[in-house]
Amino acid sequence: MMKLQRKKNEIRFAFFGTSRIAVFVLDELKKTGLVPSLIITPPDKPKGRGLALQECAAKTWAMKNHIEILQSEKLDGDFIKLLTTDYELPTVCVVVDYGKILPRTVLGIPKRGFLNVHPSLLPRLRGPSPIRSAILNDEKETGVSILVVDEEMDHGPIVAQKRVAASDWPPHLAELEEILMREGGCLLSKILPQWVAGEIDAHEQNHDIATYSEKIEKEDGLLDLSGNAYKNLLKIRAYEGWPGTYAFFERAGKKIRVAILDAHIENDSLAIDRVKPEGKREMSYAEFLRSGARPL
Repeated sequence: MMKLQRKKNEIRFAFFGTSRIAVFVLDELKKTGLVPSLIITPPDKPKGRGLALQECAAKTWAMKNHIEILQSEKLDGDFIKLLTTDYELPTVCVVVDYGKILPRTVLGIPKRGFLNVHPSLLPRLRGPSPIRSAILNDEKETGVSILVVDEEMDHGPIVAQKRVAASDWPPHLAELEEILMREGGCLLSKILPQWVAGEIDAHEQNHDIATYSEKIEKEDGLLDLSGNAYKNLLKIRAYEGWPGTYAFFERAGKKIRVAILDAHIENDSLAIDRVKPEGKREMSYAEFLRSGARPL
């Protein structure tokens, strides 16, 4: 007996997401005709000196693509009541970099559960910073996993995985983020119709070999410029954007903090390219050194 294949545009799914890396997944899903019926994001946050409310990247994408938006600070009973009474229930939900733990009461809403796009080859690098940690730990073999979300972080069974190679190593964080999340979106677009139709299964992770990514603190960005050049470069690339890397210099008898924005390896030494002295504009390292600054 022939099995009827569900059309992609008939799959009703909601998308929980926040940042630009969630948008990479949304872009790839849209390319194949998979567009969520609803996008759930946190409320707009005050940012900048004027503390003006700023929407997240996933909300901006939803408005551009004329998709309903649901914003809620808490995933509590009021949220569940709103989601289950004011909106048509999704068959499945996708969550990408949403930033909140999903309680059991929410996970049980869609018939086919929640799928998460995770940027590592689980069970490696579970936790809050898998992409940064992959660069920092010099893990050249990386990839993406599609897993079923359960109540523990990155713990659920695996539906699909794909190994992904970065062309130049070590990559800048933003570059590896885009590569991995776009590959994750492509993989999700292939397996989502099969998952909804019940044609593929999920397999439990080998929890005995799990590794965990690091919780990064602001102070972790301090560089020892007299230390290992390659390890410093990994740190510069991994901590790009936040927390950023920095070192202390001396100029005219004063100690100054300088953000190290980019560098490369040259003759086995760290060659710094761009810096931003505290309270000053971004500039080349050569220009900065001409001001009489020297590393401490």
